[in-house]
Amino acid sequence: MTENFIEPLITDDKVVFGLLTLCLGFVFYTSAKKTGFWGKFYTIVPGILLCYLLPAILTSTGIIAETWKTVDDAGIITEHESGLYHMASRYLLPAALVLMTLSIDLKAITNLGSKALIMFLTGSVGIIIGGPLAILIVSIFSPDTVGGNDFDAIWRGLSTIAGSWIGGGANQAAMLEIFQYNPEKYGGMVLIDVVVANIWMAIILLGVGKTTKIDKWLKADASAIEKLKVKVTAFTEKITRIPTTQDYMMLLFFAFTAVGLAHFLGENISSYLGDNVAAVADKKSFLSFLGSSFFWMVVLATIAGIALSFTKAKNLEGAGASKIGGVFIYVLVATIGMKMDLGKVLENPGLIAIGLIWITIHAGLLILVAKLIKAPYFFLAVGSQANVGGAASAPIVAAEFHPSLTSVGVLLAVFGYVVGTGGALLCAYLMEVASAL
Repeated sequence: MTENFIEPLITDDKVVFGLLTLCLGFVFYTSAKKTGFWGKFYTIVPGILLCYLLPAILTSTGIIAETWKTVDDAGIITEHESGLYHMASRYLLPAALVLMTLSIDLKAITNLGSKALIMFLTGSVGIIIGGPLAILIVSIFSPDTVGGNDFDAIWRGLSTIAGSWIGGGANQAAMLEIFQYNPEKYGGMVLIDVVVANIWMAIILLGVGKTTKIDKWLKADASAIEKLKVKVTAFTEKITRIPTTQDYMMLLFFAFTAVGLAHFLGENISSYLGDNVAAVADKKSFLSFLGSSFFWMVVLATIAGIALSFTKAKNLEGAGASKIGGVFIYVLVATIGMKMDLGKVLENPGLIAIGLIWITIHAGLLILVAKLIKAPYFFLAVGSQANVGGAASAPIVAAEFHPSLTSVGVLLAVFGYVVGTGGALLCAYLMEVASAL
């Protein structure tokens, strides 16, 4: 085969999955060492960040890849895609949502107050105004970077990033459908989305280890969060037992039966609404997110977990329900890391600059509002990721603070779908105006 594209060294998903679990095992083995080099290393670098970076390094060095292309002797191009992220996001993520919300305390979460929602909405506003401001700033130094005509106009491509950063993949696809950005150039926008979003996620994770210092600077009252941690921990200690095979089988039953139902109902609900409700079928409508089967999968899996928390199934937390959910989340983290090719960061510095300025405005507004309302760093971090990362990232970040807080990330991520299309449309129109100035 004559190749014009670089094929990764390992393309077999079964082998790649083994490498990802090797990375995870390495991180957990070394992070358990509290003395020597590794003890000092993990006081600086969070373990979860390394779970993301090691697969990214494997991708960047050409050992593995999430997507790649080959061309044969006849010049026929074939696109390839690893199925591991799809597996993790469609099977393990909803299962983790069930297992990690199985012991949820809705009353305690309600007691967290309104600051979580305020920080989430602040993050959305930061994305909406950040796009046009980034275009205006970059246009001063490099007007060609933000130019383009008709369907090659850069603002059209950036609208897909706005959709992704406010709502998620479904909203991103909606923006591509609405503004018809040149599909041949769309890959560059996906690159900005992945690179910048994951750089910001890395920064957020670095801050998790310094939460106390950050909260002190913000003058934040994190007592409600601490009470929730203590309450959940006390409940867990009370019901903790040595798990049996029956316990594990019941966890398997609850988690993946819920996953199956979430997919079945989600696909049918999204299809029905798309076929019978004009506002859902219309990609320009703010209700178009209701036509996404992924949205319904996340919502239904979360509802299943919350429903189980009102039954005796809640006691399965004592057998390690949230811990198994955490394992699933870490596998998802590793597959997300696969999507990041560090070597491509500087391929298009102009567009990357737009993305970095954009996310900086988002971050700056979050910090400003957190300082004004004295919101804890947890609300800033999860509110941001509920926008930028959606259901795949918000629970990850929330769980890094404490497993009991995972459900907060899930619930905020659902809000992201609700405001995603409308917020992205507003951002896109503002970027169109900014590009014309």
